[in-house]
Amino acid sequence: MPLSAERKAWYFDHMKELMTNYSKCFIVEIDNVGSMQLQQTRMALRGTAEILMGKNTMMRKCIRDFIEENPDSPIAQLEGCCRGNVGFVFTNGDLGVIRETLESNVRPAPAKVGSSAPIDVIVPKGPTGCDPGQTTFFQTLNISTKITRGQIEMTNDTHLIKAGEKVTASQAALLQKLSIEPFTYGMTLKSVYDSGSLFDAKVLDITDDVLMVKFVAALNTISKLSLALNMPTAASVTHSVANAFKAILAITVELEKYTFDKAEIYKAYLADPSAFAGSGGGGGGGGGAAEAVVEEVEEEVEEAPPAVDMFGGDDGGDY
Repeated sequence: MPLSAERKAWYFDHMKELMTNYSKCFIVEIDNVGSMQLQQTRMALRGTAEILMGKNTMMRKCIRDFIEENPDSPIAQLEGCCRGNVGFVFTNGDLGVIRETLESNVRPAPAKVGSSAPIDVIVPKGPTGCDPGQTTFFQTLNISTKITRGQIEMTNDTHLIKAGEKVTASQAALLQKLSIEPFTYGMTLKSVYDSGSLFDAKVLDITDDVLMVKFVAALNTISKLSLALNMPTAASVTHSVANAFKAILAITVELEKYTFDKAEIYKAYLADPSAFAGSGGGGGGGGGAAEAVVEEVEEEVEEAPPAVDMFGGDDGGDY
């Protein structure tokens, strides 16, 4: 039923008001979402976001009118999103929180004949509750069965429907017989608009932990390239210093008449390792001092190897 002129005018004013007052919105797909489920979602979002549905032609017309009134607005990008059974969820709050609310409001649904399966449907093996007279029905679907205690039992898990396939009448009938509702329907997030930027909703899956892992991986790559090209950078300077220290230390321990503060403990250890051995008993304080020296030696020796292990070489690199 077409909207009255008054209703259309209200709708246009309302959508323009939302586009003015909110800087963020989700573009959501609402296939197979019932009115009751949609109303429950509205209630869950009350105070944090507003849902707007309507005909695509009306929404596109409203966006064009808004752009004419506000030529510098980047919201024109939303016009291309008005395709299919979609709507908008406007908010100024945290996108992650709103997303959780939208994705949590889903409902189980039976498989309808002719509908496209959003996921694979696997029917588990076991008793079906069907009497032996319905064996032919299972044979039609190429499902192996046996009769157990007066009822049909499936002997193997059956991959009944693959994602993207159309549900046939036999498949829908079998799922109905087994009281299986394989699908869940709710609002599907398609895109996100945030302060003039339009991007895929999958971007919200990128958490701080994911960014940290990516950053560290990129930093390691830069360090490897810098060391291989003999080109010092901020990412490789710590490894360069460690490699330089190892090189100087290797030369110093072989010299009798030259040393420096950090090298003395290594030279002393190489000259007499037994002096750093623990007393092994409850003697005086010498044992504790020796253990502290050994710990210091081990700590300093262990500082350099990560640079060697990272870049695949035992010779300390080019520095």
